[in-house]
Amino acid sequence: MAMPDIELVHEVEQFLYREARLLDAEQFDAWLELLTEDIHYWMPSIQNRYRRDKTPAHSPGHMALFDEDLKSLQLRIKRFNTGVAWPEDPPTRHCHVITNIEVELTENPNEYRVYSAFVNHRSRTEQDEETMMGRREDLLRRVDGALKLARRKIITTQSTILAKNLSAFL
Repeated sequence: MAMPDIELVHEVEQFLYREARLLDAEQFDAWLELLTEDIHYWMPSIQNRYRRDKTPAHSPGHMALFDEDLKSLQLRIKRFNTGVAWPEDPPTRHCHVITNIEVELTENPNEYRVYSAFVNHRSRTEQDEETMMGRREDLLRRVDGALKLARRKIITTQSTILAKNLSAFL
């Protein structure tokens, strides 16, 4: 497999860092601009299984915590802005840390497979604090010269999410 050049790797890293900054700052409209029209934003639920169980750990059609397209993401953000979304009033303070970024070329010269690890620390009110960690598998696509997120698969390290809500974008 051909390796991506350093300029592409840097561009992808900057894209992911910018995305994290926009989410931390609740600049959701700007974040939506980073997504393709056919975005698939997917966070399958985790099932604890023994190694001898060869059933796929994550497969479409099984329960997912997020299984969204552009319209559902837009609706979720619109709901945040109504002032009646109790999980976000008062708003959650986020800190997204993105690391272990790896870029792979695909058969399509305008698409790149990107792997990363994340930590999302959330704080709300005086006592609510949660940290989620995991890995992401993204498909970035060049559209009109700019990188856009076309697919995201989010795999958390937690098999049970203990947070009071799951209103974050990871």
